[in-house]
Amino acid sequence: MTRAEKIIARMHNNPRDWRIADLTALADRYGIDYRQPGTSHVTFSYPGLTPLSVPAHKPIKPVYIQLFLELLQQIEDQGNGP
Repeated sequence: MTRAEKIIARMHNNPRDWRIADLTALADRYGIDYRQPGTSHVTFSYPGLTPLSVPAHKPIKPVYIQLFLELLQQIEDQGNGP
């Protein structure tokens, strides 16, 4: 099991207490573009999928972690996972 898979499993088990740095690390691994153009949100985008905006507050609310995990699942379903 890779480090990314372990983080994803921990996110599924406990969607609380995650930071933007954790999401951006996974985004790099999956080839997801992200930007934070001077705002309080980070936008994650992947070609062909709906962009996801996540507030950059600490901690990230569990609903945004679940939406991010759904984005990762959609990428894997397309066969474009890491």
